[in-house]
Amino acid sequence: MADAIPRKPRTFQAARRKGSTPAEDPAEPWELGSIIAELKESREVTHNIRHGRVARRLPSRAALAEIINGLSAALFPTHYGQPHLHDDSIDEFVRTTLRSALSELVEQIRLSLPLGWSDTTPAIQVTNRVARDIAHELALQLPAIRAMLAADLRAAYEGDPSAASMPEILLGYPGMVAIICYRLARALHLLGAPLIARLTTLVAHSRTGIDIHPGAEIGPSFFIDHGTGVVIGETAIIGKGVRLCQAVTLGANRSQLGGRGLAIKGIARHPILEDDVLIHAGATLLGRITIGRGSTIGGNVWLTTSVPPGSNVSQPLLRGLAASGPRGGAENAKKDVFTGRR
Repeated sequence: MADAIPRKPRTFQAARRKGSTPAEDPAEPWELGSIIAELKESREVTHNIRHGRVARRLPSRAALAEIINGLSAALFPTHYGQPHLHDDSIDEFVRTTLRSALSELVEQIRLSLPLGWSDTTPAIQVTNRVARDIAHELALQLPAIRAMLAADLRAAYEGDPSAASMPEILLGYPGMVAIICYRLARALHLLGAPLIARLTTLVAHSRTGIDIHPGAEIGPSFFIDHGTGVVIGETAIIGKGVRLCQAVTLGANRSQLGGRGLAIKGIARHPILEDDVLIHAGATLLGRITIGRGSTIGGNVWLTTSVPPGSNVSQPLLRGLAASGPRGGAENAKKDVFTGRR
């Protein structure tokens, strides 16, 4: 049985001596006074994790979710906006939606900026100006982001034989929802709002189970099939026309740790996928390895080494082959890890 969380001993008899049992004090049945005092001491003294050690208003995940809804509706009005829109009313809907979403985005960026700066509080005028500049630049990039998303959408339509139409993909594919959030988050990350970018991808994670770090670099025509459980790390680089199936991990290798087993920040530690790579369900790729152009990685493969272009990497074939015996089977398995290489 796991150890309980340490706490100060508190017995029923001690409470009775103080005259503060639940039965005797119905106005304060949970001894909240002492609990609140101890939580305050933890927040402000013992375990103070606040930036600059002071309380401050933080960005809101709920507000970011609404902002993403608005930006998605501006990008695809009849799909994520209002279904009764027609050609004459779409532009005005987009104008109204963007005004609201961008104004709220400025506020969320403003709240996030001091968390990435030094402990000294910058002037409010500075944060307001920088936040507005970032939101304005994001707005200017929306046409280019939509063009990139259109390429992703076409890749999904052409790569999935079950896709009957592009509206079906926009409305019903979790991978497309995650990619929309990622493209917006990536722009915010590059513009200097990393926390807002990370919270934006958290929106996708909560809705789809797909976790893409906004620091990852992903090329056009990207398709995530099914998608649940996909993880793409901060320094991953993904080329053009790459397709990932569900439960794929592009992660860091634990061997890339510094002294005392602590993570080394700021180093390239995730895989590089060149153009037209296909990775099947459940594959795990770890470390700064390169998957050559046009390669296919089979389901449930665990890979920590680079492979050349055109590789077809599968699990060891016929593992445990009875006719080969235990030792022979292991030797054959090692030979068959890379199969069908051109």
